Amino acid sequence: MAKIDVVKIGNKEELEDFISLPYSIYRDCAQYVPDLEVDIREFLDPKENPSFDFCNIQPFVAYREGAPVGRIVGIVNHKANERWQTRNVRFTFIEFIDDKEVSDALICAVEQWGKTLGMDKIEGPMGATDFDKEGMLVEDFNLAGTVNTFYNHAYYPQHLEAMGFEKEVDWVQIRIKVPQEVPARYARTSQYVREQLGLRVVKLTNEDIKKRNAGRKVFDLLNEAYAPLFGFAPFSDEQIDLFIKKYMKLMDKQLLTVVVNEKNEFVGVAITMVSLTRAMQKAKGHIWPLGWWYLLNAVLRKREKTVEMMLVAVRPDYQGLGVNALFFDDLIPIYNKYGFETAETLPQLETNVRELSQWKPLNPEYVKRRRCYIKTI
Repeated sequence: MAKIDVVKIGNKEELEDFISLPYSIYRDCAQYVPDLEVDIREFLDPKENPSFDFCNIQPFVAYREGAPVGRIVGIVNHKANERWQTRNVRFTFIEFIDDKEVSDALICAVEQWGKTLGMDKIEGPMGATDFDKEGMLVEDFNLAGTVNTFYNHAYYPQHLEAMGFEKEVDWVQIRIKVPQEVPARYARTSQYVREQLGLRVVKLTNEDIKKRNAGRKVFDLLNEAYAPLFGFAPFSDEQIDLFIKKYMKLMDKQLLTVVVNEKNEFVGVAITMVSLTRAMQKAKGHIWPLGWWYLLNAVLRKREKTVEMMLVAVRPDYQGLGVNALFFDDLIPIYNKYGFETAETLPQLETNVRELSQWKPLNPEYVKRRRCYIKTI
């Protein structure tokens, strides 16, 4: 069989091969949700992605007889390595045909590149930040993916394990049926924290984000709350500015819940949004000519039956005091008003027992286990 050539992306044609490869790998896969091509281009562009300020990022494409058969991105996050006292090279955006020569060649390319930068272990899939997609799907391949998670074929983890990769951490997603009423446990707790702790829910406006620094306060809270979590590195000012511009101003603010204390300090935030899975599948990775319409239609007409609970964060000194009950007390009536029937979280660390336990009154279903793999180079 012909040799596999893995090359660093160096021209427009190789970039296009990198971007288009998943369309052939997932051609007949109803569960796959494509990325927007513009997002991939921006991620790989040092002028557009502020992660380049503290990361080395290198994309590769694998070819056999001139045809693209695999892709991968290597990342050395110097901020995370310094914080966690590691020398890890990460990999992400890995895609390959069901051929072990291809997957071996891709991983080997990232390993060798990482070694030149002094790295001694390889882990992934992990991005440059916690806002990037993380983890390889290892269960529930029959369930549809989401906009903010990777979907992959069942043979992907088999290839990695055959190379000697081992589990580093797992994430699971929580799926619940939206109740018609706020469960009594949440209602009692939310009343208590309002009366005894002086906490209250506020809804942000674009004016708050633009002129009252509310967007930055949200991200400062995320930095503080997520600091102890696996692999986390604080968002930089440049990243925060980008996220605010790209996401926060466009969100339905009714689906974003902020909890403040008597000093009007942000002590909790829950960021949720209507599911864009079907809209992204219809868009097929393109904003034009009709992708923008599919996405806008999903957000504005509210006909989707699933809401995605993107991020939940509570300031460390308020954790365990019932702040999460305020999120549910606020959002469940809104979900019913919007006609949402199910809610699904982003991947949550299986070791984060406190986070996972908050869902018990809602009879959660644990789905879509994802894994970060690691091995010594």
